[in-house]
Amino acid sequence: MNVVLVVVGLLGLYLGGDLLVRSASSLARALGISPMVIGLTVVAFGTSAPELAATLVAAFRGAPELALANVVGSNVANVGLILGLTALAYPLATNASFLRREVPWMLAATVLTLPLLFDGRLLRWEGLLLWLALAAFLLGAFRSGGAPAILLDDAGDAAATRRQPWRDAVGVAAGVAVLAYGAHALVTGATALALIWGVPERVIGLTLVALGTSLPELASSLIAALRRETDIILGNVIGSNLFNLLAVLGTAAVVHPIEVPPVGLRLDLAIMLGFALAVPLLMVVDRRLGRRRGVLLLVAYLTYVVWLYL
Repeated sequence: MNVVLVVVGLLGLYLGGDLLVRSASSLARALGISPMVIGLTVVAFGTSAPELAATLVAAFRGAPELALANVVGSNVANVGLILGLTALAYPLATNASFLRREVPWMLAATVLTLPLLFDGRLLRWEGLLLWLALAAFLLGAFRSGGAPAILLDDAGDAAATRRQPWRDAVGVAAGVAVLAYGAHALVTGATALALIWGVPERVIGLTLVALGTSLPELASSLIAALRRETDIILGNVIGSNLFNLLAVLGTAAVVHPIEVPPVGLRLDLAIMLGFALAVPLLMVVDRRLGRRRGVLLLVAYLTYVVWLYL
């Protein structure tokens, strides 16, 4: 039954995240924002909703290790697994402003979070601090990237014109509801399996739950790769990592302060920082993430997961 709950939870997170992203993106098109900003904000927030739902449910159910490990594991998976797979599907290229402006925001959010979590606690005032950092990021993103408008094909333009805004609003609400149910089922099943199998909650959160809540990012990034929308892919991954650290952890701390043993946490945080640093290091020379570098990220991520279980 616990395995069924995990499968149902993963399916709910995927379907809810997909519905939320499509509905929110449809509403955002009317604003004429650039694809990079859409990826950094609307798509990133929508695909980070599973992490938010699962983290809040885990915190309320008295599983703080699972809650925190979900965020850390999702950020590692976003870079190692998602960027690695999408680079294999279609090499990613960007401009210098991305490395100069958006990537430093992700690194700054990661560096800000490290000292706050180093003692194994995240209190309400620290959650409020993360919220302020998120507000500063959103303000900067919209001020610097409000144009050019997203270019749609004729069919996309016609569909966007015919679609009523209230339908997108209903889609957003339905996506959130499905995400909430999926998160509840996933956390319930994963926590029970951790106890039955004798696997620590930290490892379950860093792998199974983190991978499950990262499915919307993976799906949207692979679809964007097939459509050659590299800006949306990079913006989605960078934005999702930002939202996970600032919005998800910030909200969880404000609603229910998190306390976990700091022993294994410190190593996990260092690994998360290492994967974050890999993005600019791999792209700084030619601003490309080709297939060979994608394989490097995938191997690093799989090695990390195998090491966790061993």
